[in-house]
Amino acid sequence: MMHPSSPTDRVAWRDGAFSHGKRVLAEETAIAITYNRTTHAVMMATPADLEDFAIGFSLSEGIVPAPDAIEDVAIIEAEGGLELRMWIPPAHMAALEKRRRRLAGATGCGMCGLESLGEALRPVPDVPRGVLPDPEVVQRAVASLADAQALNAATRAVHAAGFWSVESGLAALREDVGRHNALDKLGGAMARAGLHAGSGILVLTSRISIELVQKAARMGAPIVVAISAPTALAVRTAAQAGIILIGVARQDGYEIFS
Repeated sequence: MMHPSSPTDRVAWRDGAFSHGKRVLAEETAIAITYNRTTHAVMMATPADLEDFAIGFSLSEGIVPAPDAIEDVAIIEAEGGLELRMWIPPAHMAALEKRRRRLAGATGCGMCGLESLGEALRPVPDVPRGVLPDPEVVQRAVASLADAQALNAATRAVHAAGFWSVESGLAALREDVGRHNALDKLGGAMARAGLHAGSGILVLTSRISIELVQKAARMGAPIVVAISAPTALAVRTAAQAGIILIGVARQDGYEIFS
């Protein structure tokens, strides 16, 4: 199975001179997501925490209502990439086939291949109303990510999504070259561990785009905090769902958008 990073030869120009050496680079590979041997999506992703990815993607896309609806998950090496092979009950498969959705996602895309504008902008569920956290809580949640981002520490090239609560601190974190993949991996990890998004804060290292808000709403997350800014559509979508959306969260402060 592929490793999530690889050392690579490079020539650096610094301080007026060239030097030879190595840099650890993040891997990305084509991941085919299949249900009952039918390909539903092909995404570029980091080859790590793939069972979490399979489960989180299935939940965030509404393909199954709960992890136990997936009868089996297998990670299969294939020519040119990997396959996440899942088996789901006939009723869920029939509903999936009716949707006729196909994705072909590049690294930065979380909703490529949708068949209509309506699918891209489909309504998000309301989430339980959260309470605006104190500034110290927001800063503690953001600060907790850095030490846990092992792959980013090595590569400086991947996103992270974490779940933080006052009671437990940083309870889960997942990394990926794609910000939406990182959140799906986190969602899968939380579902498998029985962690409920309503009891804490989702913390993201990326900008907040609409697909991240959609995924957070389906997870039931009342508070989303990110180190970068949201898009205007993400803010409108968060307000529609009832999500407290905080962006540009740095050591010197943050900004509340909804």
